[in-house]
Amino acid sequence: MGLTSSPFLVFSAPQLPYYNHTMNDQTLRKVALRYQAVFLPVEKAGIPTVYEPTVPLMAFVQRLKENGYSLSEDLLHALSTVSAQTLADITNLINEVMGVKLNWAPLVKGWDTPTGESRMDHVITFLVNLFGGEESGFKGTKLPCGHFIPEGTFPLERYNGCPYCGTPFRTANFVYHGQGSKLKELRLFTLADLKDVFNKLLTSPTPLDATQLDSLKLLLEEFEVPEDVEIGMKETVMVVIQMSGDRSQETEVELGLRYLKTPTDILRYFWYEKTGFVKIIEPKYLVEMERKANRHHWAPEDQSAEKAEEKRQQLKLKYDRKHCRLAATWLNALPMTAQQAAEQMNPKRGMWVRFIHALRLGEYARRQGFKHLAQILDVFYKQDYETWMGKLETARHNNQAATVLAMLSERPGMFARCLFATMLRYGKDQTLQAFEAIMDKLPTRLILSLGDAAEAYFDQSHARLARPITGGTYTVEPNPLLSLYSDDELTEMTKAVQALYAKAMRQHYAAIPNDHKTIYIDQRLYDIPISVGDRSTTIQDTACALQGTRFPVEGDAVRLFMQWGKGLPAQHLDMDLSCRIAYRNEITEDCSYYCLTAPGAKHSGDIQRIPDQVGTAEYIELSMPELDKAGAIYVTFTCNAYTNGNLAPNLVVGWMNSAYPMTISDETGVAYDPSCVQHAVRISEGNLSKGLVFGVLDVAAREIYWLEMPFSGQTIKDSNSEAIGLLLKRLKAKMSVGQLLDLKREAQGLTMVDDPSQADEVYTYEWALNPAAVNALLLN
Repeated sequence: MGLTSSPFLVFSAPQLPYYNHTMNDQTLRKVALRYQAVFLPVEKAGIPTVYEPTVPLMAFVQRLKENGYSLSEDLLHALSTVSAQTLADITNLINEVMGVKLNWAPLVKGWDTPTGESRMDHVITFLVNLFGGEESGFKGTKLPCGHFIPEGTFPLERYNGCPYCGTPFRTANFVYHGQGSKLKELRLFTLADLKDVFNKLLTSPTPLDATQLDSLKLLLEEFEVPEDVEIGMKETVMVVIQMSGDRSQETEVELGLRYLKTPTDILRYFWYEKTGFVKIIEPKYLVEMERKANRHHWAPEDQSAEKAEEKRQQLKLKYDRKHCRLAATWLNALPMTAQQAAEQMNPKRGMWVRFIHALRLGEYARRQGFKHLAQILDVFYKQDYETWMGKLETARHNNQAATVLAMLSERPGMFARCLFATMLRYGKDQTLQAFEAIMDKLPTRLILSLGDAAEAYFDQSHARLARPITGGTYTVEPNPLLSLYSDDELTEMTKAVQALYAKAMRQHYAAIPNDHKTIYIDQRLYDIPISVGDRSTTIQDTACALQGTRFPVEGDAVRLFMQWGKGLPAQHLDMDLSCRIAYRNEITEDCSYYCLTAPGAKHSGDIQRIPDQVGTAEYIELSMPELDKAGAIYVTFTCNAYTNGNLAPNLVVGWMNSAYPMTISDETGVAYDPSCVQHAVRISEGNLSKGLVFGVLDVAAREIYWLEMPFSGQTIKDSNSEAIGLLLKRLKAKMSVGQLLDLKREAQGLTMVDDPSQADEVYTYEWALNPAAVNALLLN
């Protein structure tokens, strides 16, 4: 069975208090804000029912409204009991998260009116500068960046910087406020609410996305893990051990002995310490990804070879005696035979050879008390073991169906991962009969993912989408064995898998005791897919949402924005915001740095260098009436790193939306208003992609799908339109949160009610803003 489908791990450390009032309240508030809440160290029972509004509180409410927030009644009452300093701290946190103190001035002033610049302007400017510019007698203006702009080309009065090289000369210290037509209500989070979030993150039955992982790390800095919490995923265990080990080496040793039960667990932990990735990505892939990230269209700028060599040197292993003894102790204590351990080490044999040498495990194996370690290394180097995969492949090659199914039944996780291919090879009936016998040993998330994937896999007319852990998105051709079956037979296979997983989910919920009688399910939950299998590497600081969530367009304009460079010195750091407009008959047009206007779209200009510390911004304005008139079907939102390397850490990208008109400054071009932000994501430090698709606008439905599809390439031209379509199709086909709750309702005999105040179980849209709470529905 794969690592992530192992049984839950129980943390049995001494019980410690969740919260110490000397801890950082701002850290806790940062986590709470991701769930559209404000943390206050109060008890709900002590909140006054009647309050006197103070001047600081009324000013605070106004500041929140300007940023697009309102307050729930219980939060308003709770805030009446806190100090003015606390109100100021919360205001500063929201301002920081929304980026209101950064530079939001683009390259062009009043960019909703095109400047009329063309490629010929760039060509003429290049030639004039090549031949000496002003010194050669040309008329024009020399800019602070050193470039000479000849007369008759760019209208310089329209720019905040150099239109030729994209260097900004002017920044803005203001943003617009209060233009948003819809306020997001903030709720009260107490210590008990944060405790619940912490527990759900620890026990999550699905791998944590970047937002959840970052929230867990923040909470681990403030909280201790209680003894009655079961850690749900191996990746989560790595974070807990590493952060606990930073505080105490003894704790690190103890937790490793308790949780790291296989050689792969130990390898995963040391590789996480080295690279920061909770998934084991082999060195050759990391080197190749670094090579791809530093390729450049212009040969003199290409640094792929040098950066790949730097990454190779960076990945070289070197450990002190503390780590060597740690690894030796953990391996020596493994509760398995040497043959079993060596077999598990075999798939990553190359990495293990490097680690054995770097950790001096051969030296420790000769010491007294490390007998089991010596046995493991002896078997590993002599290859005195048979691999399970080798025996399975032999049986497959010899077409021994009974042997293959019996072996797969020994490892349910592997059976689930190759179920569809096995059905094609040996037939639907006997394969599903064998699978159903072991299905109760699988985590519900894996069963759910099978039902979601069946329709796409058994469709021989379309490619499938693959998103490996190394990043990027690829299309996979249909399995060649599909051609052996008729369309009706493939449809039967799809229905059989879907019926099997629906039956399993009903049995799962029926086995859970529940004394409740009624349930309320928000209708909006039927539009939100369950996020099983969707990897997310971006952080959502203002609100959490599951991939595939649909956001309605309220007005006639959607404004994309991108801000990058916060806290960095002035330098050449060229990030590009783009969109692709798709029409019928597979015709597309781009709005990007190389094409600033398109039907229904306007770009604010290409900035290639960032000012000092405050960053810079780019925008694209989409006009819904113009897109309708032009016959647009979809608009895809993307951002790319044009300069060498991946997308800049802490780059923020998203879109604004309001029923009311949104202003664009004629003096600076600033077009950002935090009250209009509908969704925004931040690129995390562990990002491995050079490009990112972050949304798709369905023009006719007036809805925006939030999705995350990384890709490699300097511009939007490198994105795969077919892959984007497949991802959108897959998200639409996935089981929704509402449908999963319907299965729960049927299995537990609950009655649906329309009034949440009359329901024993209430599932609102706000509840779904916590992905960990949604994923808790899949707990075994």
